[in-house]
Amino acid sequence: MRVGEQSTDPIDQILGEVPVPAPLTPEDVRLAVRAVVVHAAEEWPAGPKCRNDGASFPCRLHRWGRRVLTTHGLNDRQVDALIRHGNPFVHVPFPFVLTGPSAARPVGRAAAPGPAARPGAPGPAVRSGAAARGAVPRVVRPHWPRAS
Repeated sequence: MRVGEQSTDPIDQILGEVPVPAPLTPEDVRLAVRAVVVHAAEEWPAGPKCRNDGASFPCRLHRWGRRVLTTHGLNDRQVDALIRHGNPFVHVPFPFVLTGPSAARPVGRAAAPGPAARPGAPGPAVRSGAAARGAVPRVVRPHWPRAS
């Protein structure tokens, strides 16, 4: 059975498809990566089965994970690479763009209006390690364990 085809599994016909959340969050993307890796195909004499629950492949969660990752911006080759990698905790940047994670990060407070201030100019410099009054905290991305 292909990924886009209708399943003949009775539980799939009763429960239907798992809906994709309208605004995707980083948590949805992380769960989708886990779903496609854990619910990958395993060859059996009767045909491919889900490695996790033994349902005909692709199972409901694998299809949901693929739809979420496709909605997030990954193509089929990238999703297949995630599955081949085999680590369900691989970090996929959020928001995902083809060149990597978004470059939009807070720089700091804007300079006080005056003759030297101009639109788009970076804010005043803040010493690293010192908590400056009114400084915007640096965004820290979570670091996930890598496959070893």
